[in-house]
Amino acid sequence: MNEEILLSVGGGGEETQKFLERIILKYLGNHLLNALEDATPLEVSFKRLAFTTDSFTVKPLFFKGGDIGKLSVVGTLNDLAVMGARPRFLSLSLIIEEGFPLRDLERILKSMKEVLSENGVFVVTGDTKVVPKGAADGIYINTSGIGEIIYPGLSAKNLKPGDVIILSGSIGDHGVCILAEREGFKFEVDLESDCASLFPLLEPLFQSSLELHALRDPTRGGLAGVLYEWARASKVDILIYEEEIPVKPQVRAFCEILGFEPYHFPSEGRVVIAIPEKEADSALETLKKHPLGKEAKIIGRVLEKREIPRVYLETPYGTRRILELMDGEFLPRIC
Repeated sequence: MNEEILLSVGGGGEETQKFLERIILKYLGNHLLNALEDATPLEVSFKRLAFTTDSFTVKPLFFKGGDIGKLSVVGTLNDLAVMGARPRFLSLSLIIEEGFPLRDLERILKSMKEVLSENGVFVVTGDTKVVPKGAADGIYINTSGIGEIIYPGLSAKNLKPGDVIILSGSIGDHGVCILAEREGFKFEVDLESDCASLFPLLEPLFQSSLELHALRDPTRGGLAGVLYEWARASKVDILIYEEEIPVKPQVRAFCEILGFEPYHFPSEGRVVIAIPEKEADSALETLKKHPLGKEAKIIGRVLEKREIPRVYLETPYGTRRILELMDGEFLPRIC
């Protein structure tokens, strides 16, 4: 194989076959994908499925705590997990710029393999396209996922007055990490992306007898985006306690210097949970048993029904202000 990706890799000929056999199957091969059919027949014993798709264009491709490969798998697995689904199968499509270093592609595929293996998920189909130099920025990835719903009924429309809001850990780590690396900011203490698979954290909740109303991972739009989505879908006001929201010092300092709010920065390994107050202590106890949930805490509650709902932030001084949604796109290519 050449040390760079050539246009001929996407042409369907001999170079394509060698690429699939020597590179793709080397890292992602399994008893389903190895047949390299146009479609993979799947035998599933479960009836309720969750299906999702996402595309990833993050820049830089490699960052502290992960890379575009890990992010593309984690992002899709988490979209399944927060809908109460156990991730089972994944599709993978690569759009690669001509001349992309083969060693970088192998590094990306290796990190994908690690996440897939940890979660018992198989890539069952995929596609590779190579575009001329200058027509893309290195590599873009699309992943679609199928999961088995093991906790049905979760929805943004389920929030009820009296529910509490639980957050599993610090917010904004991924977004600030990416933006800081892109712009050359340095921290006294290293900040890594929180990029991680959520299903191992959430599975014990799904297997318990707890009543869960809604789950969401705060990716694009951050915590504020999730809360407004829930408020509008359920037609309720939501109150968040600023003092209770975990924010790392590096993230807080970065936001203060540039005039940003940490609530708008995406996370890729955190979950927000809406749950009846009577279930909250049990849920927190369960979450804290997993490394990803050690910082889990109640950060707010659901207020009364409202035709035009709002999300409020209560300051440490007891005053309240409206938590605004992000206006415009100030964080391009963050995932």
